[in-house]
Amino acid sequence: MTNNLKLDNDIAISVKNLTKVYHLYDKPQDRLKEALNPFKKSYHHDFYALNDVSFEITKGETVGIIGKNGAGKSTLLKIITGVLTQTSGKVEVDGKIASLLELGAGFNPEMTGIENIYLNGTIMGFTKEEMDKKVDAILEFADIGEFIYQSVKVYSSGMFARLAFSVAINVEPDILIVDEVLSVGDIKFQVKCINKFKELQEKNVTIFFVSHDIFSIRSICTKSIWLSDGTIKEFGDTTQVTADYSEFMYQDNQNQSKFINISTNDKEMQSKFSPLNRWGKNEGIIEYVEMYNKNMESQTIFKLNEIIIIRIIVNLEIIQDEKLSLAISIKDKNGIDLIVSTTKESNLNIDINRSRVEVTFKFTNYLATGKYVLVTAVENRELEVPQYLDYIEGAKYFKSEVDEVLYGIFHQPVTQTIGYRK
Repeated sequence: MTNNLKLDNDIAISVKNLTKVYHLYDKPQDRLKEALNPFKKSYHHDFYALNDVSFEITKGETVGIIGKNGAGKSTLLKIITGVLTQTSGKVEVDGKIASLLELGAGFNPEMTGIENIYLNGTIMGFTKEEMDKKVDAILEFADIGEFIYQSVKVYSSGMFARLAFSVAINVEPDILIVDEVLSVGDIKFQVKCINKFKELQEKNVTIFFVSHDIFSIRSICTKSIWLSDGTIKEFGDTTQVTADYSEFMYQDNQNQSKFINISTNDKEMQSKFSPLNRWGKNEGIIEYVEMYNKNMESQTIFKLNEIIIIRIIVNLEIIQDEKLSLAISIKDKNGIDLIVSTTKESNLNIDINRSRVEVTFKFTNYLATGKYVLVTAVENRELEVPQYLDYIEGAKYFKSEVDEVLYGIFHQPVTQTIGYRK
């Protein structure tokens, strides 16, 4: 069971050797046959939704959970919140939990939205008088208008999400657990939620956030857990965990990545990479990546409006894919693509019958002050979704420095006009 108690060392959630086993039967009648068998013969096989999972989350941390469907993410959250009981292991929680595990969970479909607000407040242990003081803030954030007085069974999924999230964040939780439900909202609602997450972080609220959206995980989570087949595959820094997970997800399942040692006589054309991750069907064919200023001087710090030149050399000797494209992406520290450019979009054709190809990308730096990551990739564009031959996240790392105070991510030149009227 989930225990609410005072944990040591400022720990909000402690999970130790957590296991959840389901008995699966091939035929419905096998369950009855097993129950009535005098010799206790087993007719089931065990399915481990979770298998010996252990971790601790410090108070005030925002932790993301990623993994494929069926990895055990929702099962883990349901056990932590007490919705499910584990087969074995221990869960300890210090603090009041508010959770959004499923759309409509905790809502009575026959009751109106306003009635469900008070119902959820009662479940959380609040009196009617206490909820009276919170209801205006809940209604303002949910922003569903007159539908708040309608039965929730007529709500769209987006309305459900807005109301459920609004209730959860306004009952002053110590721990907020959110399971993917934000994906049903519109962009305005999603931005409001992300901003609210940041506000809760400043109040030292512990947040457990499940999402398939790597960008959302990177934008708000300091640490992440990667679940795979009911076990923790990786737990640590969000950038590294999501990079490894992305590699796993995008890897060509029919062509497992392996490093290809390609030699060249020109040792100056060999780069030493320290990537966040690297994968691809022909991993290793990108031999050289460098960043230059307009004078072709190698550098890693660029001023505003300075020319940036990226030079890439690729070995083509083992390439057979005819529709080849080279791509670059500039990402921020959250892994969000800020600048993307490919030779495909420029209609530059690469002759795969040559030994090597050198491609340069040139642009003006309009980036705000900050640290950035260069991604380089060789793609096969025969299909609508590109297949990666060699993908390097972190081929280079660089800084943009702006002497004046600027706002936003880019300082893109904008033509302005001014006029006066009587």
